[in-house]
Order: sequence, then structure tokens, then C-alpha cells
Amino acid sequence: MSTETVNWVPSSCTLPTVERPLREREFARLFASELRGVTRTSPTNAEFALTARSLDTARDLAARETSCCSFFTFDLRELDAGAVMSITVPPAHAAVLEALVDSALRISGSGTAGA
Repeated sequence: MSTETVNWVPSSCTLPTVERPLREREFARLFASELRGVTRTSPTNAEFALTARSLDTARDLAARETSCCSFFTFDLRELDAGAVMSITVPPAHAAVLEALVDSALRISGSGTAGA
């Protein structure tokens, strides 16, 4: 599995430019090793099914991402067989979510998002 990134970080992100590729790689590592699938529930929401062992990493990453891209809303839930990271964005940032989903699917080799 590749952890190569595709730039999905929006220009409105307040993370210093030099740190953006590092953050993308953190998401890429999470998706490459822990992603089980992605479900698009709407153009502004996606649910990333993750392994249970990834929950702490996903929580940390979500908290740090929210601090620089406040338009992201993350909801993490632990399930019996894993975890779900739900990401919601306002309509103006739907393309950012779409790019993140596409990147996750490509990196994980999962194919296409379910609806």
C-alpha cells in the first residue's frame, strides 16, 4: 500500500504551508494501514471505517486537523469490530472532502466509496 499523498488540503487551512504535506502523510499512513472502507452519506459527509486499534491515532489526528481547518467536523465512534471516523464539512468545502475520500480510497486500495 502506498502512502503517497494527493493534495487535498484547502488554501484556507491555517497550518503552516511547510507542515501541510506532513499532515497529509499522517492521514495517508492511517488510511494505508487502518482503513476498512468509506461510505459517502452525502456530498458533505463521509464515514471512514477503521480498525479498532487506530482509534487513538484517529482522535489525535482529528483534533489537530480541526485546529487548523475549523470547517471539518469529526465524530469518532468505537464499535465492536472497529471504529468509524465521520467527517462533515459545510457545502462550500464539499470538494475538499471529496478529494480526501478519493485519496483515502486510492491509498488504501479500497476502490470506490459506498453510498
